[in-house]
Amino acid sequence: MESDIEAVRKANETFYQAFEKLDIQEMDALWIKEDHVKCIHPGWEVRSGWQEVRDSWVLIFNHTYEIKFSVSLIDINIKSDWAWVVCLEMISTQDQGRWVEGRVLSTNIFERRDGRWLLIHHHGSPLLTIEEREEDEEEEGELPMIDEETPPEEMT
Repeated sequence: MESDIEAVRKANETFYQAFEKLDIQEMDALWIKEDHVKCIHPGWEVRSGWQEVRDSWVLIFNHTYEIKFSVSLIDINIKSDWAWVVCLEMISTQDQGRWVEGRVLSTNIFERRDGRWLLIHHHGSPLLTIEEREEDEEEEGELPMIDEETPPEEMT
């Protein structure tokens, strides 16, 4: 019998396989279809409830020609019938005939139902490249430093 860690690892891998295939039926099979599920795609607002979550996947799949994932730094934790996976997604996708790459730090939360680990939450946060961080810092100017010894009302 496989361990819970391996079962969650497989559920997480299956999620990324369905995403790469752009297959809504496979994605449907991986989620609990209830009002409490949530999904936050990079740069999007939160999608709440199964219908909104599903609609977000349909929109992505309909506007994506091809996508590939390399998932690493996988950290799996389990508490009773809940599991969460934090991982780094290295994404390659085609945009107007050229390949574009990005990095996303993701959290996938699973709930065990009838012996299966099903998604209830996906949150992806984009990670900026060094060049993007430098551009952001130039545009925003220097951020103020916080002096931990000075109370906030005394800071200027």
